[in-house]
Amino acid sequence: MKEKNILSIDCGTQSLRAMIFSAKGELMAKTQRHYDTCISPHPGWAEQEPMLYWESLCSATLELKAKNPDFFKKVAGVGVTTQRNSVINIDAHGDPLRPAILWLDQRKASPTFGKNTLLNAVINAMLKGTDMDKKVADIKSQGKCNWIMENQPDIWEKTHKYLLISGFLNHRLTGNYIDSTASQIGHLPFNYKTLKWSGKYGLSRAFFPIENSKLPSLVKPGETVGKITEKASIETGLPKGLPVVACGSDKGCETVGAGVLDCKSVSLSFGTTATIQTTSKLYFEPLPFMPPYPASIPDRYNPEIEIFRGYWMITWFKNEFAHKEVVEAIKRDVPAEEILNSHLQNTSPGSMGLVVQPYWGPGLDQPFAKGAMIGFGDIHKKAHVYRAVIEGLAYGLREGLEKIEHKGKFRARFAVVSGGASQSDEICRITADIFNLPMARGKTHETSGLGAAIITAKGLGLYSTFEEAVAQMVSIEEKYYPRPENVQLYDQLYNKVYKKMYRQLQPLYLEIQKITGYPE
Repeated sequence: MKEKNILSIDCGTQSLRAMIFSAKGELMAKTQRHYDTCISPHPGWAEQEPMLYWESLCSATLELKAKNPDFFKKVAGVGVTTQRNSVINIDAHGDPLRPAILWLDQRKASPTFGKNTLLNAVINAMLKGTDMDKKVADIKSQGKCNWIMENQPDIWEKTHKYLLISGFLNHRLTGNYIDSTASQIGHLPFNYKTLKWSGKYGLSRAFFPIENSKLPSLVKPGETVGKITEKASIETGLPKGLPVVACGSDKGCETVGAGVLDCKSVSLSFGTTATIQTTSKLYFEPLPFMPPYPASIPDRYNPEIEIFRGYWMITWFKNEFAHKEVVEAIKRDVPAEEILNSHLQNTSPGSMGLVVQPYWGPGLDQPFAKGAMIGFGDIHKKAHVYRAVIEGLAYGLREGLEKIEHKGKFRARFAVVSGGASQSDEICRITADIFNLPMARGKTHETSGLGAAIITAKGLGLYSTFEEAVAQMVSIEEKYYPRPENVQLYDQLYNKVYKKMYRQLQPLYLEIQKITGYPE
């Protein structure tokens, strides 16, 4: 077993990473391909050329092979994890028909689209006049498939398969239209409770009326998708016949890579989208009409709350306010975030009374929300704003934890942090203080890739259970414990200020939306 390695492909929003992990979870080698996040031909649109993902994969694996031949030749299998809710239409030859529509995309189908079916008519009649009427209409209008059917019917007619990026890459590697149940996160006719495609009269089928013939076959995480074809072997450098194992979404694999296999712990993802999720054997919805996502462990669920723009706000702050820090980072040849850490070290908990509500993008249960900073005074400097942003994100994630715990009837004992911003010790310490929970950070910050490697190792039979694979492959690098002197202050700010902000400001958000038209 020690001689066998795993190749993980992690296709994210801003880059693709090809990583070789040992059977003990050690990151042996990595290559990365950066690309533009998206193309925006119209305001609010977010698209990308699908072949960019495949070409990045091929380029990354070829470089990995050239630079690490000894590690590469010991690769026993491949696992693919990708960004969620980004879809690709392909024709009968497997070629893309149009650019991929990404999860960031904000276009919407007409509110009247799809109302002509009997099932939709029944649903609309049942919900008419209720609080859920608008929410359901909004869910349907967000369906990327609905927009394509309505605005590009010729494309939809030519569509042989409608795939997530994971399904697209799996097909390019194996020739099979097979994807993992744990990757089906998006506006799709997927039954999140049964972990299968929805039946003819299912709610998600009414919301997203995609023909079954256009959908891939599904297998559970850890099952084989197929084997590397001769054509894929030539393009990627991978041996023909190498098995490709079904994994899951990037966030789901991240949770596995964090070692979160039950509700005793939670996984915090400090990424572009900040999320908090756990792993549950029971199905429960953390928010109305917000099902738990399929976990990357078979027949389990990942209840999740997300902050849409999340730790992208660090990028926002860096671009808008931290030009000096960026220049200094370039001179010192270090990430700008390392310079920004000094702002956290040189300011006190509570940011001298500045509190941020981090809704730079509206939440699922707060469709009219906008971001807010309150408590400004002439004492506040740039460093206080940065700290308040970090504290606000932690408040938002704590609120998400409370919602998940309430619905799931459990109490988490500790949290595991991952994602780019988790590399900051100061951000981890602040979060531990605000949650009043011990926090752990893994040895590698490539947690999604590690999760895919764990699932692939189990699928290849290197371990008999997922629990055994996690125990052998996940290593904790650092632990952070709440500091009592900070916990009390943060607890008061959270309960007496932060939790009241949305309710107090919501009427103003609605007025802003009416007057300016934003958010739409």
